[in-house]
Amino acid sequence: MPRRKSGILTARVDKKKHLRNLKIKQELKKSVKKFKALLDAKNAVEATTFLKKIFSLLDKAAKKGILHSNTANRKKSRFKKSVLRISKAA
Repeated sequence: MPRRKSGILTARVDKKKHLRNLKIKQELKKSVKKFKALLDAKNAVEATTFLKKIFSLLDKAAKKGILHSNTANRKKSRFKKSVLRISKAA
């Protein structure tokens, strides 16, 4: 445990940031899971509309430093390719 006042304040801020980051990560993981379920169900139309939400969540996470920007871009690219693959097959 920190002993100095500045250390105590820093620990409090770090805890708040940690909780915020966890909330954002959990929302992102839930959305990706739902998106993958849409892909498994071969539902290209709903997956395409849901893709916008995932792109938004990934961009926000990258902007806040929760994900690296290249990681977010790579995931967006892979999700887009998977939607295109399903829409071509349908």
